Amino acid sequence: MPNSNQEEKLRWIKPVLKKKITIKNMAEVCPFSERTLKDWLAKYRRGGMSGLVNKSTRPKTQPNETPIRIKEKVLELRKEMNDECALKLKWDLEEEGIYLHERTIGKILKAEGVTRKYRSRKQYPFKPKVKLKPGELVEIDVKYVPSLVEGKKCYQFTAIDCASRWRFIRVYDQQANITSLEFLHELLRVFPYEIKAIKTDNGSIFTNRYTGYLKSADPINPNLHPFDIRCQKLGIVHYLIDPGKPAQNGKVERSHRSDQESFYDKIKFNTLEELRYKLKLWNMYYNDLKHCGLNGKTPNQVLYQKVQNVRT
Repeated sequence: MPNSNQEEKLRWIKPVLKKKITIKNMAEVCPFSERTLKDWLAKYRRGGMSGLVNKSTRPKTQPNETPIRIKEKVLELRKEMNDECALKLKWDLEEEGIYLHERTIGKILKAEGVTRKYRSRKQYPFKPKVKLKPGELVEIDVKYVPSLVEGKKCYQFTAIDCASRWRFIRVYDQQANITSLEFLHELLRVFPYEIKAIKTDNGSIFTNRYTGYLKSADPINPNLHPFDIRCQKLGIVHYLIDPGKPAQNGKVERSHRSDQESFYDKIKFNTLEELRYKLKLWNMYYNDLKHCGLNGKTPNQVLYQKVQNVRT
């Protein structure tokens, strides 16, 4: 019995080599075609047993392969745009007249080993997304500035509109009730729509529903937090996420990750005024970035279109 593919092939062409039988007659009793036998004979006469080794039939060239110059452009743009995803790179390339499918871009990035490694995520049942209008729901959260500024801790207050992904940022040198109220008034002053609802975590600067109510002398009529009182006077509904569930404030939490990776890890600042100035420039840039959740549009574009539709 043959011990390898080469021996198996030689077993069928050996009688033909010794001229004991013709190729045509061998093909009648052999499970292989006449064309296959001729191919094995030619390879054996050319290279001996090594010529009968199975080789890959994968083509060495691909006529529809992406040109190298375009691959280099994709990698260059990926590095320049702070590791944007394949879909955003597709939109950026289309502006330069280069049209590639996002999956093709993803394969190029994967082949070069520059893709992110994500852990497997738990699959949840599909939930249809509710379409919101600008101002219907705004997420607010606080991010600690990673380094001390002038020897003090600083805090970044962030508000993001769930419909347009438009952001508003302010930095303060303290985290207190008066700071949250000041930030709320600044947000209402610059946002072009009426804000109907706000969603925050359960921090003590936003609410005392989980901390102060139980400690109140009259639990039935507890003292409301100043932020809750101000929202009631302005006719704004104040939602709270469940304790320990930051994913329910996902949009603002995701924007904080972008702040850390694209701003705080790369930009240096020495004074509070310098931090405020550079962070303002970064937020202006952020509001002009394309978002996958907005189908390639920027927050400013979505907000501007909505405002125009209302005015006209």
